[in-house]
Amino acid sequence: MPIIELVLALLAVTAGLEVLARTFRLPLPALLVAAGVTLALIPGVPRPVLDPEAVFVVFIPPLLYWTALTSSYRDFRRYLTSITFLGVGLVLATTVAVAAVAHALIPELNWPAAFVLGAIISPPDPVAAIAVTRHLPVPKPILTVLEGEGLVNDATALVAFQMAIRAADGGETFSLGEATLRLFFVGLGGVGVGLVIGFLIATLRRRIKRAPIVEATISLLTPFFAYLPAERLGTSGVLAVVAVGLYLGRRGPRIVSAQSRLQSMYMWRMIAFLLEGLIFLLVGLRLPEAFSNLGNHTFLELLVYAVLVSATAIVVRLLWMYPGALASRLVRLPFGKWDPMPPWRYMVLVGFAGIRGGDSLVIALSVPLAISGGAPFPGRPMIIFLTFVVIVVTLVVLGLLLAPLVRKLGLKPEGQEGHEEAEARRKLFAAARALLMESRPGAQAFVRDALMVVKVQREELIRLRDGDMIGDDVMIKLQHELDLEEVLLESRPTAPPPLH
Repeated sequence: MPIIELVLALLAVTAGLEVLARTFRLPLPALLVAAGVTLALIPGVPRPVLDPEAVFVVFIPPLLYWTALTSSYRDFRRYLTSITFLGVGLVLATTVAVAAVAHALIPELNWPAAFVLGAIISPPDPVAAIAVTRHLPVPKPILTVLEGEGLVNDATALVAFQMAIRAADGGETFSLGEATLRLFFVGLGGVGVGLVIGFLIATLRRRIKRAPIVEATISLLTPFFAYLPAERLGTSGVLAVVAVGLYLGRRGPRIVSAQSRLQSMYMWRMIAFLLEGLIFLLVGLRLPEAFSNLGNHTFLELLVYAVLVSATAIVVRLLWMYPGALASRLVRLPFGKWDPMPPWRYMVLVGFAGIRGGDSLVIALSVPLAISGGAPFPGRPMIIFLTFVVIVVTLVVLGLLLAPLVRKLGLKPEGQEGHEEAEARRKLFAAARALLMESRPGAQAFVRDALMVVKVQREELIRLRDGDMIGDDVMIKLQHELDLEEVLLESRPTAPPPLH
């Protein structure tokens, strides 16, 4: 089967499993991984040869960009301290704990190789976590923290991974001070690159008038415009994508036309769905290969390694929740800010939501085959094997556990979003009524006045968002309704020229 036919077949499988997941309320990522393993066991099905760097560039930037673009900047800022403790502190703690366990258990993993493994499996995958929790009745703060953690933890893990690779190659020893400085440089540099690219793209899109296809193309290329230059400069391409997504999500309502926004939204929804499906299917397809070249280890030994390393990654996250939440609040105390501790139910769910996915797979496959002297990279097959195991265990076990856990904990959406939406609708209605008091009769005048109402309501919506009276999620929902109304009005034969 040629590779193009395989890709088309995988896309069809993704669509079919989405229907199955919705029908039986099952986590789609777990079904996709299981389907990938099943396909891999069928004789004649090709095993795609993956270039790790190419896979990372194709999958991760667009998925991260879409998540950042639709995230609430207000809520991200509100929970930034908690997000940082998870995305930086927990990643480093997990790296150290996994490295210690792996080095103690597995003979071929020296300390640098053990730290490579720890860095690979330390960051939960934002794509996997969001895909699993998207359809669950989870309170908004939990979703915000999980999304935010996923947007920043890759940069931390990649810095730790790169330093561990260099140590394994004999080029340097680990230095906490240097690692800290490098993390700041990589992180802040990536954010800076993303903001510059975001400003340039916003300026370009502001000058483009009524060209939805061109704007959709620019939108599709935006995450790559941010990621590639940041990586070439030695900074975090991941954080560059996050920064450009958050920036354009904030600026978009002022510079993008309704028609362009609608077209881009539907395009991105389809792209995100297909990429998520493909990446989980690829995890399953490559799983059988993880059991090759593992040396003389017995099945029991491999089972012990897999169980203990997976358990370490899961338990460290659970143990981190309370002290991490407390520490994130103590850090804010000198600034006169003290937030109440989150409910214990919230911390339990966030603790069990540490699902690994495509990020860890791609990083594991990028481990070099040999060190600079020509010797094989120490324990590379074992690193890949354990990475696959942790991905599958967290995707399948934790993925299937989350829905009943949400029910057992009695978690429900807090309702704040509903209150904000109701208040926003009331204010939009008031703005429309004030304008219509000056309306003029006649068909032409009706369409013109209706378009003016949409314009005034959109300006009021942006004002409410900028004043932190509503979140970006509420704004996106109401903005979508206004966009549909504007496009419908402009399609009428009696419609005046566009207001933009």
